[in-house]
Amino acid sequence: MTHTMPPGAALLLGFIREAEVGRRDRASYEVIYAHRQNCLKKPLTAMTLGEVIAAQKTWSKSHGSSAAGGYQFMRATLIGLLRDVPWLEEDQFFEPGLQDRLGLHLLNRRGFASFLAGEITLAEFGRRLAMEWASLPVLAESDGDRRRVKRGQSYYAGDGLNRALVKPDKVEAVLRQVFSAARPADATPGPAEDVPAAIARPEGRRKPVARSGRFWTWLLTAGGTIITALKELNLVALDWRVQLAILTTIVGFAVYAISSMPAVRDALGLGR
Repeated sequence: MTHTMPPGAALLLGFIREAEVGRRDRASYEVIYAHRQNCLKKPLTAMTLGEVIAAQKTWSKSHGSSAAGGYQFMRATLIGLLRDVPWLEEDQFFEPGLQDRLGLHLLNRRGFASFLAGEITLAEFGRRLAMEWASLPVLAESDGDRRRVKRGQSYYAGDGLNRALVKPDKVEAVLRQVFSAARPADATPGPAEDVPAAIARPEGRRKPVARSGRFWTWLLTAGGTIITALKELNLVALDWRVQLAILTTIVGFAVYAISSMPAVRDALGLGR
């Protein structure tokens, strides 16, 4: 890589270049489809982007595809990038640094940041990469460009031109390395799972005991019950031991009700 890349991106782009053209060194940026770069009048990296796009117009007929560079950019892809990327100009040389930046743009367009954030699964990101680079296989059975494709097949299987050149296990291993390289050391390890993690809900603030309606309801109920019992049932005429037993029962129920409140248990340091 000739310029700074986000963590993990250089590793993934190097892997993609090797899958697409069979190497990841400086010469990988010179390759055109079917390794026919020797037919060019000048090296690919010495051409401007505009010159590459113009030359690609005839490559599909003469070479079988317009794919060019380390990431095998199709002519339609480069035209789209020229339209969508604000800083990209036709007079820029198609040198390794530019190809890397465009490769990174394609990664981001396919959900690289979402993968690193755990928002999409490893299999889904693999499928998106396979849609961009035909040499990469899908990692799970899914709908392809022309038909249903199985794990390990190219997304474009059945077009008579493309096939996967890498085993799915290898892609998964690299994506796990990329995921680990791009995350802080104290982050949760492992790529995104199929089941989203549950969202933790903040625990609500509890009311102080003195402001709890339930606390005062039970307290006043207990007090009122005692007064009513003494007044209406003429408990004062009963033996003092009977009075004590009745009052103890009433107070016991009130204490139990109040102490069962979470706020009270927290205040007293009791477990729930």
